[in-house]
Amino acid sequence: GLGWALVFTPSLGTVARYFPARRALATGLVVSGASVSGLALGPLVPFLLDTYGWRGALLLLAALSFNLVAAGALLRPLPHPGEPSGPPKAGGGLLRLLRHGPFLRYALAFLLVDAGYYVPFVHGEARAQEVGCGDRGAGLVMAAMAGVDGGGRLAGGWLAGRPAARLLRHLFAWVTLTGLTLLLLPLGTTFGGLLALALAYGFCAGALVPLQFSGVAEVVGAGPPLVNAIGLMQMFESLGSLLGAPFAGWLRDTTGDFTISFLVAGAFLLAGSLLILTLPGFSCSSR
Repeated sequence: GLGWALVFTPSLGTVARYFPARRALATGLVVSGASVSGLALGPLVPFLLDTYGWRGALLLLAALSFNLVAAGALLRPLPHPGEPSGPPKAGGGLLRLLRHGPFLRYALAFLLVDAGYYVPFVHGEARAQEVGCGDRGAGLVMAAMAGVDGGGRLAGGWLAGRPAARLLRHLFAWVTLTGLTLLLLPLGTTFGGLLALALAYGFCAGALVPLQFSGVAEVVGAGPPLVNAIGLMQMFESLGSLLGAPFAGWLRDTTGDFTISFLVAGAFLLAGSLLILTLPGFSCSSR
């Protein structure tokens, strides 16, 4: 978890500063790699476990991960005009962010979003089995949802680069659509219906990911505080991610099915979308 954070956060911050004009598209291309690797590792990991055992599989996955060292070595600072040449002072930047009202609302919005966002990814397979899809059908539903997630990330980043509306408006739309789709998931009581809703959810959920990180620059600017802001936002998000799926599981145990779990998860996303409405610049017509 620590290693993932040390790679993911500075990588996103760097991309956001490298491509100010097409930040959302660049971020969409970057985060779509997670979907590609997830689909590739799905069949690869069982093969490695069967062939080399769990110790050998971990060593091979570690060897793949060490390529991140070479990738990280290619990243270079990109100073902006008027910025100091030395590294930013992280402590002062964090304190300013903790007093930055719009940023705190943005972080709270995604704490709520993540409280519901991962519920279908964690409990989707159990829901599919609950409605009688079987192991194979449940696996197909989850694979389809993960597959379209990558396409949604690319589409969301590309559409946000169009000059028709501000990025925050795109973000609000995708968060709202994701929440509404999540509210509809309990209606999927057959394999076909659940698969269609899972495809819709995966696409919308993927589309909001690049805009979520690009939106940080819209709120705090693309200067040195950006990486601090992304890291702090992810810390807030982790609270929602940590609590959301277990809470959904508790609701399932209490009520006997996943209907209330998905409805509450969708309500969390819609509540987060309302906070996005309060951000400065949301109602501006020009970019």
